[in-house]
Amino acid sequence: MARDYYEILGVRRDASQDEIKKAYRRLARELHPDVNPDPVTQERFKEVAQAYEVLSNTEKRRMFDMGVDPFAPAGGGGPGGFGGGAGGFPFDDIMNAFFGGGGQQAGRSPRDRARRGRSVKVRIELDLAETAFGVTKDVTFPTAIVCDTCHGEGTAAGSHRETCDMCAGRGEVSQVTRSFLGQVMTTRPCPQCSGQGSTIKNPCADCAGEGRVRERVTRKVQIPAGVEDGTQIQLAGEGEVGPNGGPRGDIFLEIVQRPHPIFERRGDDLHCTVTVPMAAAALGASLTIETLDGNEEIDLRPGTNSGQVITLEARGCKHLNEAGRGDLLIHVTVETPGRLDDEQEALLRKFAELRGEDHPPGKFSPGHGNLFSRLRDAFGAR
Repeated sequence: MARDYYEILGVRRDASQDEIKKAYRRLARELHPDVNPDPVTQERFKEVAQAYEVLSNTEKRRMFDMGVDPFAPAGGGGPGGFGGGAGGFPFDDIMNAFFGGGGQQAGRSPRDRARRGRSVKVRIELDLAETAFGVTKDVTFPTAIVCDTCHGEGTAAGSHRETCDMCAGRGEVSQVTRSFLGQVMTTRPCPQCSGQGSTIKNPCADCAGEGRVRERVTRKVQIPAGVEDGTQIQLAGEGEVGPNGGPRGDIFLEIVQRPHPIFERRGDDLHCTVTVPMAAAALGASLTIETLDGNEEIDLRPGTNSGQVITLEARGCKHLNEAGRGDLLIHVTVETPGRLDDEQEALLRKFAELRGEDHPPGKFSPGHGNLFSRLRDAFGAR
């Protein structure tokens, strides 16, 4: 039996939204199950709620005014006994006239078949000098590229994608279920075309209908100066091509810096250790030091001790995206001879005697005391 939602709410067909809302509130207060638990009244309350749901929604109300009950089963009667459509039109034709796009709801379209490709992560090993000053590298990695045979369409030569016969190109299918409010229509992606609205009857033999193939490709990449171990560089739009000719993903280059035999990198500074003989440390000497810029001569001052640091400014790595460079810090270690011949030992004893060091008293400072003083401090602190 045809339902007139205007009559159910007791409003005119040209009633405003405010009038519809007031009518619903008045009836809801009278018919609410908490007020009238009678089964007949409860059914009447559900009718009122259903009528308000249709007339308070602009799209559903317009659909109802065109002769289609949104809650009626597909092909069922609506107001005036239209039998699924005004003036004998099929339900899908009315949906098409109202929503556009072949019975598809406004704002919905078949799922875009050209999806974005995956991003690719590539590890690239560099020497210290390459990370310090930058370098251009050829990087080879597996990826997905557009199929040359079908040019990304996924179809065999002479064929094309066809409209899905299950969803009629809408990319979704509808299902009517019954709830306490009446008939409810739900939609979901079409299982046959996966929401794309079209299918491939004759797929391309080279890409199996995906529109892309996998290959190893080589890219020339510019590595900026100052990158460090673990730095990631993003190359936008250089990754895998998406299915069906979709846009490329990105490439993320992860920098792996190889260990250097001499230098240790800490930030943009470089550190190294130079070991000098005891006599050279005492008398001073000229040393040849390796740097990233080549060999350099430095002067070792007389009386240099172990642990002293000689700094060569701007001999480190370039700053990433900034001007300037870090420093090279040279840590000095003084080497004491372990084995002496008789003549060397005699000369060294004579040297110690001249300096009064043949019976050294020893020098202690806080934090470097002897065993007994450290034990005393430990127990005395309690």
